[in-house]
Amino acid sequence: MSTTALTRPLVTSLIEDAVTAPSMHNAQPWKFVARTDTGIIELHGDPLRGMPRQDPDHRALHLGCGAALFGLRVAAAHRDLRPMVRLLPTPDDPWHLADVRFEGPADADSDLGVLHAALARRHTSRFPFTEEPVPSEVIDGLCAASLLEGCHLVVPGAWHTDTVMDLVHASELFEAADEAVRAEIAAWTGTGAAGEDPGTEGIPAYAFGPRQYDVTSPVRDFGAPRHVPGRTSARFEKRPQIALLGTAEDTQEEWLKAGQAMQRVLLQATLDGLATSLMSQPLEWPELRSDARDPGSTIGFVHMVIRLGYGPQGQATPRRPVSEVLAFD
Repeated sequence: MSTTALTRPLVTSLIEDAVTAPSMHNAQPWKFVARTDTGIIELHGDPLRGMPRQDPDHRALHLGCGAALFGLRVAAAHRDLRPMVRLLPTPDDPWHLADVRFEGPADADSDLGVLHAALARRHTSRFPFTEEPVPSEVIDGLCAASLLEGCHLVVPGAWHTDTVMDLVHASELFEAADEAVRAEIAAWTGTGAAGEDPGTEGIPAYAFGPRQYDVTSPVRDFGAPRHVPGRTSARFEKRPQIALLGTAEDTQEEWLKAGQAMQRVLLQATLDGLATSLMSQPLEWPELRSDARDPGSTIGFVHMVIRLGYGPQGQATPRRPVSEVLAFD
């Protein structure tokens, strides 16, 4: 079947959907190039939007780009196109992360298009969730969604959850003691000053959520140690419901797969009526990351801690205009 022609309106609409993806500190570390002669959209990572101190090997950058790649696949299926993806197509260019070409119609058994409605609704929620447990059948569906992308989603038991929470608290102490990390976070977050423009990137103060009365929830406090005017405090759930997303190996290709699995899980959770937030803080420290995995699980390397539950969906964070992240050639 021939490749679908890439018209400017089509490509623009596809990328508008793709860039709703989450990324570390909402840095949006992706660039797209539409090759109209070959009908391919290239995905490139942007190292200038990396976090040298928190993400020196660019693993989190790849997760964000993988999430955007999955959003592109969903957008294509919604338009009755079949996305064909090739990861890391240029061995001598590590920042050329993927090529995507489109054929039509979409596979009859593909469920990607169903997820399209969640793209605009999925937002990180840094608010308290209720104590209502997530039904096992919903969790099973999320685990199955991860498997479809070649990754594993594991819901830890009580002792493992306690271990992960201890790692979260340890990472908070590490971060508080590291001036370079704090400066890096400050560069990508708002201040809450009156009239502050949220801009088109980073995390604005309105998306921080309330401060915690205690330290029970794996929600990163982007407002600490600054004073954010008008920010309230709240008590979070006593025992957070978390899931660990991981892969058997720790390679560039696996990171891209994990990013796609992460977005698939988040979109499915949104359709299931769940609120979600992401926590990478304990995974940013090599001395803590290895302790996050359960030695008896199928996960060799944990890439993200996902908090699940029922509560506010969170607020949309700004996105760069498509004209800044998309080029035509």
